[in-house]
Parts: sequence; structure tokens; C-alpha cells
Amino acid sequence: MTDKPTTRRDLMKPVQLLGLAFGAALFAGFITLMSMGFFQARPADQIQRALVVGLVAAGATFIVVLVSVSLMLLAVDPAKVTKTVDRPLLLPKEAPDATTPGAGAEASAPSERAVPPRADDTGSAPRS
Repeated sequence: MTDKPTTRRDLMKPVQLLGLAFGAALFAGFITLMSMGFFQARPADQIQRALVVGLVAAGATFIVVLVSVSLMLLAVDPAKVTKTVDRPLLLPKEAPDATTPGAGAEASAPSERAVPPRADDTGSAPRS
């Protein structure tokens, strides 16, 4: 059985991307309408103003969410999606890993290279 390579379309379908942006826009529009008193007994001009501001907030949220999620999706390397991560992500790559055998012993062992003494060392007491 052959696995086809992961594509960006497989990571997030366009319908899912639009659905996420639409859901966020509905939420922002509803919260805006509620906070401006659209569902209360108000004069017609205030209700119309609340509706316009709610639609503007919903449209702006739709565009911002759509663009930001799309840009974040471009940052994902499709080849690395299926690869398993078996080391901590925040450690540098050359750091000894806890999963490698003997890594702790190597880190606690004294260095094999001895530092040569300087010319002004007398050898009597350690300097600080």
C-alpha cells in the first residue's frame, strides 16, 4: 500500500478553512449585536446602526481569520506533518537527549581534555 504525499489541501480543506472563518465571523457579529443592544427595545436608528456595525465586525473578522489561518498554513511543511517527533522541540539538536543511552553519564563525566596551566599559576591554591 503506497501512501500518497501529504499536500497542503490535505492539511486543511478549503471548506474547513472557510467554515472556520465563517464561524468566527458569526460569533463576532452576534457579540457585537448583543453589546450594542440589537435584541432590546430600541429606536429604529439605533437598531440599524447596531446592525451595520455588527455586519462590519463580522466581515472584518471573516477576512482576518481567513487570511491569518491561510498564512499560518503556508508555514507548515507538508513533509514534516507525518514525521514523528521523538525529541523535545525546544532543546538544541546537539544537546544530549534523555532517550539516548549513556547521555546522562557523558554529561556528568569530567572532561577528558585537561586545561593546560597558565604561566602565572603557582599550583598552590585555586583562584576565584
